[in-house]
Amino acid sequence: MDSEYDYKPRTVSKNVDKEFRLGEGRISGFCSLFLGILSLLAVIAYLYPSMLTTTELRKIYDAEQLQQVLKYGMYTSIVLGILTFLLNKGAYKYLGISGILFTAVALLLGGYRIPVGPVEPAALSLGIDWLILAFLGSIFIFLSLEKLFPKYRNQLIMRPEWDVDLFYFSFNHLAISAILVFANYHVSHFDWAVSASFQENIRSIPTIVQFVVIVISADLVLYWEHRAYHEFTVLWPIHAVHHSIENIDWLAGSRGHFVQVFSERAMVMIPLYLLGVDQAALNIYVTFAALQAVLIHCNLGISFGPLKYILVTPQFHHWHHSSEKPAIDTNYSAHTVLFDRLFKTYHFPKQHWPASYGTTQRLPRTVIGQTLYPLKVWLKRLKTKHTA
Repeated sequence: MDSEYDYKPRTVSKNVDKEFRLGEGRISGFCSLFLGILSLLAVIAYLYPSMLTTTELRKIYDAEQLQQVLKYGMYTSIVLGILTFLLNKGAYKYLGISGILFTAVALLLGGYRIPVGPVEPAALSLGIDWLILAFLGSIFIFLSLEKLFPKYRNQLIMRPEWDVDLFYFSFNHLAISAILVFANYHVSHFDWAVSASFQENIRSIPTIVQFVVIVISADLVLYWEHRAYHEFTVLWPIHAVHHSIENIDWLAGSRGHFVQVFSERAMVMIPLYLLGVDQAALNIYVTFAALQAVLIHCNLGISFGPLKYILVTPQFHHWHHSSEKPAIDTNYSAHTVLFDRLFKTYHFPKQHWPASYGTTQRLPRTVIGQTLYPLKVWLKRLKTKHTA
C-alpha cells in the first residue's frame, strides 16, 4: 500500500560552476546572446512573413508595435554585450561578442525598420513569431515564478540537459503550422459526427460555461490518450522520451517525441471540433491549456490551496514524472484531477514531493538518441519474437 511506502526528500546539489551570479558577466553575456539570436530570427521573419510566421498568431499581434519591442531588444543586446566585457576579462566574453554579432547582422538586414504590409497566408510555415513570443513570455512568467517560489532552490536555470529541452521547445513552436495542418486533417474525418443543433445549443450557453465544458471534454480525451501511451506496450517507447526528464522545470514539459506531439494535438482537437464552441471560449481554453502545460512542470513550491483538489498543479504532475513505485502509471490528467479520481489512477501524497524523476530504464540523453529510441525498442522486440 502507498501508505506503507517510505517517502524520502529529494536532494538537489548545486553546480556552482553553472550558477548565475551577479557581477561575473555570465548573466549579461547569456542575455546578450539570446536577445541577439531572437532579434536576428525576428528580422528574418519580418523579411519572409509568409514562410516564417503563423497566420493564426498574426491576427492577434500588431507587427508594427512589436518592431518597437524588437528595437529595444536589439539595443539591450548590444548594451549587455558591452557590459560583459566590462565585468569579465575571460570566460564569458565570447557570449557578449556573439550577442553583438547576431544583433549587428540583424541591423544590417533591416533591423526594426523593415516595412510591414499584408501577408499572403501559406499552408505551411515555420512559427518563428510563435517561438520568440512564447520563449520571452515563458522566461518572464515561469522562470520568474521559479526564482521567486522554487521548490528546489539549488536547481539551476542551466540544469543538466537544459539544452536538449530547449531544442524540443524550439521544434514544438517552429512546427506549429505543420501540427495544426495535421490536426485539422485528422478532425476532418469526424464530419459525420457533427450535429448543427448540438453545436447551436452549446453556443447558446454562457462563455464561461462553454469553457468549462471544453476543459472537461478535452481532459477526458487527453486522459485516455495519455493512459494509452503508458499502458500499451507498443506506445510506451514514444512517451518514454517525455518521461526521460530527470530535472523538472518550465522547460522540461517541451520534451516529447514528435509522434506524440502531433498525435496529442490532433486528439485534443476532436472534442473542440465536435462541440463547435464560440471563438471567445476557444481562445480562453487555448490560453489556459498553454499556460497550464508549462506551469505543471515548473520547479514551483506553491501549494495552490484548494485548487490542487480540482486542477492539475505542479506537485500533482511532478508525481506523474516520478520513478518511484507508488507513482508509476498514475496522474494522467492534463487539466483537472477528475478522471484520475474517477478511474482510480490518482496518486497525491500531499505532504510529499518525489525524490526521483525519470524512467526506470534510462533513455539516451541526446535528441537524436531519444528520437530513434522507439524504433530501436520495436526492432529489438521484433528480433526477439522471431528468434524465440
